[in-house]
Amino acid sequence: MSLPSLVLVPGAWHKPEHLALLKAELRDVDVHIVALSSSGDDPEKLGDMHQDAALIEKAVAEIGGPVVVVAHSYGGIPTSEGLVGADNVRRIIYLAAFQIETGESLLSSAGGAPAPWWKIHDGADAGDYVEPVDPITVFYGDVDPDIARQAVTQLGYQSYISKTQEQTRAAWHAIPSTYVVCESDNALPPVAQEYFATRADRVARMATSHSPFLSQPAALARLIGDELASA
Repeated sequence: MSLPSLVLVPGAWHKPEHLALLKAELRDVDVHIVALSSSGDDPEKLGDMHQDAALIEKAVAEIGGPVVVVAHSYGGIPTSEGLVGADNVRRIIYLAAFQIETGESLLSSAGGAPAPWWKIHDGADAGDYVEPVDPITVFYGDVDPDIARQAVTQLGYQSYISKTQEQTRAAWHAIPSTYVVCESDNALPPVAQEYFATRADRVARMATSHSPFLSQPAALARLIGDELASA
């Protein structure tokens, strides 16, 4: 029996390139990666959470057949927003992600104050945007140094509004979900992940930083493969 297709949704500041090592480990899987509008190199062109949700919805709809979606970090929010009513989605895997409720935003669910490692820029008419301070420590603590340095060069800016917009609906109420807790995460504290994980049907754990797709891509691919096989 063939496996469902897989849609990967990166987190804030991240791009499809960051998920290349994971995709390479999923050789027998039909993998699609969404490029989010809220992250990019030009602050004047950054989108918001609702635009991201529309891109995820479109990517899933274009596949047509059964799909499992893996959403990393911020990516959990537009995934939950965009996939309500997506009948071909068999499971959402929240990878160190914000599995939040209707009416919450990333900022509100994280206590309401920007993280100390956010550097917020005034973007004037385009809106404020954010870049991470010390991303190697925050995102890539257990990643090979050469891979981590390359990952930093690929990071984009993130629109500030994407972090403050409230989620208006939550697909995980109807679609089965798995939460993957990253136990050595410096970006999204594991205690917060454990709380989000109470909303999932299944919980897995990895002894990694925020970015197991770079530090342990083979192990993460095995975990995802098991989820695909059971979807």
